[in-house]
Amino acid sequence: MPAHDVNVAVIYYSSTGTVAELARLIADAAEHAGADVRLRRVAELAPQSAIDSNPAWAANVTATADILEATHDDMLWADAVLFGTPTRFGNVTSQLKQFMDTLGGLWQQGRLADKVYSGFTASATRHGGQESTLLALYNSVHHFGGVLVPPGYTDPAKFTDGNPYGTSHVGGPDTPVDADARTAARIQAERVVRLTRALKSGMASTR
Repeated sequence: MPAHDVNVAVIYYSSTGTVAELARLIADAAEHAGADVRLRRVAELAPQSAIDSNPAWAANVTATADILEATHDDMLWADAVLFGTPTRFGNVTSQLKQFMDTLGGLWQQGRLADKVYSGFTASATRHGGQESTLLALYNSVHHFGGVLVPPGYTDPAKFTDGNPYGTSHVGGPDTPVDADARTAARIQAERVVRLTRALKSGMASTR
């Protein structure tokens, strides 16, 4: 199959910019792997007063203003979707969950099924709920009838970052995304593109 035969949507929420950086890395890696990519952020739900109270949060809102907000069309267009979210008490942020909760109509029509899904996250502290956040995110994938593609320990580098559930990073706006997370983002994106291509090709051959 030719390159750019796979559509990948990277849909994320980020407050202070860490998950936004991971999203860019994953989108770039997927594009280099031969996918057409849409990088999308979900709508902000927090009040402006909360955003203004945190300089890093306000700066990220400004820095990502040119990134389009995710829509249902992005979900329909995509063969694979990578969702990104910070941890919130070991769970998905309300902003990303709100977007996912609006997908009920597409789910009911079966239009979210048979797509590849994967996830990535970040937390301010080590053991800050990264794994439970990704597992919570993946509950929705099961309901969608999606094909879950985590990175696993499919590359030696994964034994360095140690998270088989998805790309993750520990730190906030003052802790740049490190080399381990950058490598993990590339591995995850490449694996998603490769397996999505194989799934899409295989399903086409059975029709």
